Amino acid sequence: MKHFTLRLQDATGAEDISEVSSFVGEDSSGSFGILAGHARTMTSLVTGLARFRREEGDYTYLAAPGALLYFNDEVLTLTTRHYFLDRDYTRIVQALREQLVAEEQALQAMKESLHTMEEEVLKRLWELGRVRGVAGG
Repeated sequence: MKHFTLRLQDATGAEDISEVSSFVGEDSSGSFGILAGHARTMTSLVTGLARFRREEGDYTYLAAPGALLYFNDEVLTLTTRHYFLDRDYTRIVQALREQLVAEEQALQAMKESLHTMEEEVLKRLWELGRVRGVAGG
């Protein structure tokens, strides 16, 4: 059976996984699979789970908040902010859930911070306009 290398890259580094026989992921058009010998391809994976198999073993699951996928010359490269690998489906789903909740909380905190900054800028602009009106009038 033919194999390819899976190269995982995130903000902390990269790792190569050799002798991968199949990969299943999902992009905006739906689920797809890649086997050795696949034509060169590039796509953007959606947030969620992908899976790959080495030899004829069990699947290993990959959770990522989206990724850029590029396959060329028997190397499948996935580039993402961060990822989790696990052979246990239940554990990886829990890790993905926790990651999504944490990202949602961080996004909400950032929105609140931006809202506070907007209010302060508007308040200062209003005060500047008032001062100019008093000084000039």
